[in-house]
Amino acid sequence: MQLILLQNVQNLGKLGDKVNVRPGYGRNFLVPQGKAVPATEANLAEFEQRRAEYEARAKEQLDTAQSRLGDLEGASVTISANASAEGKLFGSIGPRDIAEAFTAAGKPLEKSEVVMGEGPIRRAGEYDINVYLHAGIETTVKVIVEGVAA
Repeated sequence: MQLILLQNVQNLGKLGDKVNVRPGYGRNFLVPQGKAVPATEANLAEFEQRRAEYEARAKEQLDTAQSRLGDLEGASVTISANASAEGKLFGSIGPRDIAEAFTAAGKPLEKSEVVMGEGPIRRAGEYDINVYLHAGIETTVKVIVEGVAA
């Protein structure tokens, strides 16, 4: 399936690129999310007419992500959770919990921006978590999980 990208997509391409992707990825993710449109003659012509608008929007998103990057660099948050005496949590801490903790601390963060490659946190301790704000803009934040005896 051939698509025209309407914004930068990490590991795929930049704004305006014509890319070949698997039909499911294009149909179920890229097109519904507004990240791409099918590469037809009509869509190509419309894209060229609106290229400046798309580039302005992409620059605005990039500037916003860079300003948020400065705010989040070196940031940390403490999350309290019920745990056993050995420090094993009853439950786990996932991306939603981390995003909510940072938002409550005054540093807005979306659940989809938190990337936990090793899965959810299941033990008390100190963790470095990757945050992807925009294609190519990422940082690491510190999450401290305190175990509270239940």
